[in-house]
Amino acid sequence: MTAVPLRRNRDFMLLQIGQLLSNAGTQSTSIAYPLLVLAVTHSSAKAGVVSFSRTLPWALFALSAGVAADRWNRKRLMIGADGARVLAIGGLAATILLHRIAFWAIPVVAFVEGSGAALFSAAQAGAMRAVVPARQLPAAAGAQTGRQAAVGLAGPPLGGALFGLARALPFLVDGASYAFSIVSLLAMRTPFQEQREPDGSSLRSRLAEGIRFLWGHPFLRTCALLFGLSNFVGPGLLLAIVVLGERRGLSGGEVGALVAAFGACLLLGSLLSPLVRRLLSVRGVLLLELWTWLGCALFLVWPNVYALTASILPTALAIPSTNSVVHGYRIAMTPDRLIGRVESMWSTISLLIAPLGPLAAGILLGAVSARATIAVFAAFGLLLAVWGTLSPSIRAAPGLDELDGLAGGETSIASTRTAPSD
Repeated sequence: MTAVPLRRNRDFMLLQIGQLLSNAGTQSTSIAYPLLVLAVTHSSAKAGVVSFSRTLPWALFALSAGVAADRWNRKRLMIGADGARVLAIGGLAATILLHRIAFWAIPVVAFVEGSGAALFSAAQAGAMRAVVPARQLPAAAGAQTGRQAAVGLAGPPLGGALFGLARALPFLVDGASYAFSIVSLLAMRTPFQEQREPDGSSLRSRLAEGIRFLWGHPFLRTCALLFGLSNFVGPGLLLAIVVLGERRGLSGGEVGALVAAFGACLLLGSLLSPLVRRLLSVRGVLLLELWTWLGCALFLVWPNVYALTASILPTALAIPSTNSVVHGYRIAMTPDRLIGRVESMWSTISLLIAPLGPLAAGILLGAVSARATIAVFAAFGLLLAVWGTLSPSIRAAPGLDELDGLAGGETSIASTRTAPSD
């Protein structure tokens, strides 16, 4: 093995370790933030304000972060994002230890942390592409989904346990995780971007270029719409499980266990993802997730919260395989100079749609029967499944053996523009 592949393998391991540690820290504070607000103010409304402050930067800055990732040095942006989060989280932990915590500081720190996450995420796709060969990108994306599922399961309980020991402890751990991420980034030697020509165009035109690329590629456009819209179904059904579980008289721990079952199946699905990719074509992998959403129709026959939970677990098993294919192909197909903007546009589509599912579920559950509510989501899932099945661009999805030829080259991109459009 030559020096370059060895260096890329080492850098990929460093990137994985840094991501795992920072994700674990972030998940641990996802429960620590509301616990801290409730301990300081005893106000659930203020806890909601802090959660909103942490997610708001994704909607505000996702697109501009993509432009920044395509214009400036991605490694420096990622280190800067982690550095800002270390300072913000460390400052909050210091005020807690000194017993000088004020409520206003908590949403400010949460906003800074969310802003850093938006910038880091925009540059991260380019870093992955730099250290992972094109053919291995689906496997790398699948492994990333598995890590996220694992820390999603372990992070909140860990954060709650650390908060029980000391209020500042989960925030100190979160700050340390970002510091370790900085160390891993500094140790990497592979450049996170190709050589770039100077570009003096305006922010608006740079954004438009990324949007045109995503929209002009039939496969990427269809996947963005199909799986962006599926984010309406998933969060809506998960909220329905919480509401229906509470109506049934389940305890908070029991409701949490039902939701955790979905996360556990995500983790299991990530382990099964390589096998699924070997057994099914790319089209088969994509349709597998879309059609499993219809399982929620079981609730129409058996209106029970346990039945609803069981009905969406096959989807949780399928999601990691879908993510590995869709995210891997998108990163491989996108030219390096556009990858930040394309990834940010994809994230924006998801961010705009995902909150609508819980909103619709909450309104419907308060206005109509539970059966009618789930029927709406089942019908929406059926529309997406039929669309995906009939879609010419999904039918013409490239195979795994074509990935090396799709590694963002302008020639391959030009040729894929002639694919059937929806």
